[in-house]
Amino acid sequence: MLQSSLTGLIEAGCDEAGRGCLAGPVFAAAVILPKEYRNKYLNDSKKLNEKDRVRLRFEIETSAVDFAVASCSPQEIDELNILRASFEAMHRALNQLKVQPEFILVDGNRFSSWREIKHQCIIKGDGKFLSIAAASILAKTYRDDYMLKVHQEHPQYGWNKNKGYPTAIHTDAIARYGLTPLHRKTFHIKRQTRLEFL
Repeated sequence: MLQSSLTGLIEAGCDEAGRGCLAGPVFAAAVILPKEYRNKYLNDSKKLNEKDRVRLRFEIETSAVDFAVASCSPQEIDELNILRASFEAMHRALNQLKVQPEFILVDGNRFSSWREIKHQCIIKGDGKFLSIAAASILAKTYRDDYMLKVHQEHPQYGWNKNKGYPTAIHTDAIARYGLTPLHRKTFHIKRQTRLEFL
């Protein structure tokens, strides 16, 4: 069972989805769960199948004290770099919350402070704290929905399957058809699936 709280304060869990993609925005979510909230099925979104993520998304949105999802566009990622764009997406999600958190739990090892609210970075936090796991599920499912939508405009890249990640089908399509406005221009590919940031 994941932990419900680190501090006992009003905590917002934050996580992002799509940092390692070649195309599409990076999405982030902020979630405040009730202090007494428990859910044995809630876990890191990467450890759940799509059906369970969708089911848990409804549960999270129904049960949360507050939640918000935001994104940074491919153009913003190119301007800011992917790390700073991830922080910006998290800040945008936090800005949308109607309930002011007293503490922020962030998945990973780096974060840019928000409104002077204290925060704690937790490596693999989406597998340790319920609020971060909830944020990971919302960020992932909202981003997947977005990539399914834009797949209709650019079906040759296989975004309905790879969601913008550097699979063989995706990188082969880039070599054949070039880049779209949804591709991150500052990312390039070496040897098919190796992703680097310039």
